[in-house]
Amino acid sequence: MECAPVILFVFNRPMHMARTIAALQANELAEQTPLFIFCDGQRNEKEAERVRQVREQAKTVTGFKSVTIVEREKNYGLAGSIIDGVGRLCEQYGRVIVVEDDLITSPDFLRYMNQGLDLYADEERVASIHGYAYPVPNDDAPESYFLRGADCWGWATWARAWKHFEPNGAKLLIGLKEKGLAKAFDYDGNAFFLAMLRNQVKGKNQSWAIRWHASAYLDNMLTLYPRQSLVENSGFDDSGVHCSDVDYYAGSLGHAPGKLQKIPVEVNEQMRLRVLGFFAKMRRQRMNDFYKLVFSAGVKRIRKVVGLAAS
Repeated sequence: MECAPVILFVFNRPMHMARTIAALQANELAEQTPLFIFCDGQRNEKEAERVRQVREQAKTVTGFKSVTIVEREKNYGLAGSIIDGVGRLCEQYGRVIVVEDDLITSPDFLRYMNQGLDLYADEERVASIHGYAYPVPNDDAPESYFLRGADCWGWATWARAWKHFEPNGAKLLIGLKEKGLAKAFDYDGNAFFLAMLRNQVKGKNQSWAIRWHASAYLDNMLTLYPRQSLVENSGFDDSGVHCSDVDYYAGSLGHAPGKLQKIPVEVNEQMRLRVLGFFAKMRRQRMNDFYKLVFSAGVKRIRKVVGLAAS
């Protein structure tokens, strides 16, 4: 098996990066895999030391077929760095596996990714292979299944699929509305995807992931998911650009089948409904957490006012 290159995007979190590298090194195909580490530049002087630490750490990485370090002279931001890096490596290698610096991968991750890339290389409707699986009941789930759109936590794609990426969020938003896909795209209003895309258009976030998902969704492309998640996100510690300190997506690392079997390229309705249920439950939980926070803040304010009035 000729292994696809892995592109790892890092910035200013040396501890997260170390865990991500260690997990990738533990993969059975690591020594056959070219690794590219894209180091983003600092935004200000306060970040300079941690950016320097990450770059020095990158120079010590071993255990892969090769290690190539790309040091950005300026800050591209996560979106700019990923869009540029994925496009560059897709053009050079035809396929790429993408990992960010807060993802912990299973030892089966690289095998699953490469098998998926080989199986669906010529399937025009397949946008990507995904390593993370939503924490839904999976005892009776197939070893792999398709959902519409694309995803962002440990994924792989081909040059032919990345050509569908549309960077213009406003164009994507209009397209979803014109084709009557907005509700389904947002899992019946439960997933916050539309809000995220609207905020990207307004400049409130720079998410490349929501644009990748919308691009694939509009073109009726699908992504392959594993039955058991092969990725954990360690970034829900308020250290990342778009991650808070509340992890609604937590799960446990599982295993991939020894040999991934090809399946029909069609949405698995059973799993789609389970993912919809996950988002609906998460939406209710987020609203409850919000109201608890508001209530708590209100009580503290009342106590403060009462205290001031009594003094």
